[in-house]
Amino acid sequence: MLLLLLSLLLSAFAPSSGAVDANHPPGPAAQAAFSADDFDWREMVPYLFDAAALPGEQGIQAVLENSKVLRVYVANEVRTECSPHKTPCAATADSSTLDKEVSKRIDEIVQEGMVHRHKLAIVDYKLTRQPFPFSEIAAVKSEKNPETYITLSFVGRSYTAADVQAKYGAPYDTDVVQWYSVFKYRLDSPHYTSKAVFEIDPVDGAVIKVAVSVKLKKSKNH
Repeated sequence: MLLLLLSLLLSAFAPSSGAVDANHPPGPAAQAAFSADDFDWREMVPYLFDAAALPGEQGIQAVLENSKVLRVYVANEVRTECSPHKTPCAATADSSTLDKEVSKRIDEIVQEGMVHRHKLAIVDYKLTRQPFPFSEIAAVKSEKNPETYITLSFVGRSYTAADVQAKYGAPYDTDVVQWYSVFKYRLDSPHYTSKAVFEIDPVDGAVIKVAVSVKLKKSKNH
């Protein structure tokens, strides 16, 4: 259900990116030492947990501001805007200045991209400046239930199911949805359940997308 929900959301709210890349040509400064394997879905769980208890827009902002993937991407964009003739430049100042500029721009992404539909708050953002290991990031916060989701779409075919298993071990469950295979991972605590669902091309094993969710558990005291 989670995978189908997020797939429907992304297909419904994500515009075609085919004509966007021409407006954002890749530059050498955009190339960060960041790979698909640098992403670890387990690192997002604490932020998704905190966001699940917040209202929709605040929850989305908390998730995206703490996304390592988005922060690296936005920092790259800030660096590409720097030139010897442009001062001041956040990327050439101290790291705290760059960090503040990244947070500011992520706030703008949330404000400009927020959509409310079917009791869900959604921000879907294209990562058009390449090279970068991901092409899209989306955050979804239920406005009815204490649930938060984040999805990432992978670029290329180099990150595979074998890489996923090498990093996280064998999935607790596998499935086939539509035309792709699914690897499922899970973390359970007394306070929440977190799941990561990797969509995989069964032909070559390439990872297409990952969806990470956190759902708060009801207190046993109530």
